[in-house]
Amino acid sequence: MNVIKTIGENGQISLGKEHAGKSVLIDEIEPGVWVLKIGQFIPDSERWLHEPDARAKLDEAIAWAEATPPSDNLAEIEAAVNGR
Repeated sequence: MNVIKTIGENGQISLGKEHAGKSVLIDEIEPGVWVLKIGQFIPDSERWLHEPDARAKLDEAIAWAEATPPSDNLAEIEAAVNGR
């Protein structure tokens, strides 16, 4: 679908209300040629979670948590925290 839009004096272009509030990746593949992709993007502060080493450790921790039933040892934990 081809649509002609005019960039306003403030440098903005409207993509329509159905896209309001969504994040958009803009890739300028050459001067004047842009590819826009709507999506969910990873904040810089969370990018480390997707690195291979961190991802492997998280996967291992999640697998352990899923395979290990919770135990009711609150008294032991409290004693350890309080140095008893």
